[in-house]
Amino acid sequence: MSMFGDGLDAAVQKAFTRPVPKSAPAQMRYLVRQLKGTKAVAQMLRISQRTVERYVKDQIKKPRPDLAARLEREVKKRWQPQIRAQARQKAATTGGIVIDTRARIGYTAPIGTTDEDRLRHLTVALPPQYAARLFDAQEQGATDQQLQQIAAEALKEVYFQDSGRRAGQLEEVRLTGIEHLEFDL
Repeated sequence: MSMFGDGLDAAVQKAFTRPVPKSAPAQMRYLVRQLKGTKAVAQMLRISQRTVERYVKDQIKKPRPDLAARLEREVKKRWQPQIRAQARQKAATTGGIVIDTRARIGYTAPIGTTDEDRLRHLTVALPPQYAARLFDAQEQGATDQQLQQIAAEALKEVYFQDSGRRAGQLEEVRLTGIEHLEFDL
């Protein structure tokens, strides 16, 4: 489960124009169409091909919670790819991305300044280049740690240094103990 990756996905999903299939049988039929067969869906979801077929035929309707979560995640990942791409493109070129987080934030700076980690709640609009970096890194399979690092650099630059207008000596910003994280396009 990746907090940053899921947060970026959730922000993009707000752009969807058609609702994602809700019922498990409808989600299963969608995946079978996308992956061109029940065998591929069974392997991806780690269930039997027979189980997939029973969902497709409406013989099973309620999956176990863990399967329901996997099913929904896989459907959302594939839903409306052009709209997902447009939303990402717009954020990366003109719109930027808003990060809303409640986390322990500290930084390294010259001696004599306070670098104590403390709980802060920040809502910061990040310029398009940071949206681009986050989405590019996510697409290349970056870990949550790497995405967190990009977000921390963005907060350093935009929030703490006010895009170069202050705190020029700031070396590194640390995000730890994240209690809440949300992105918005």
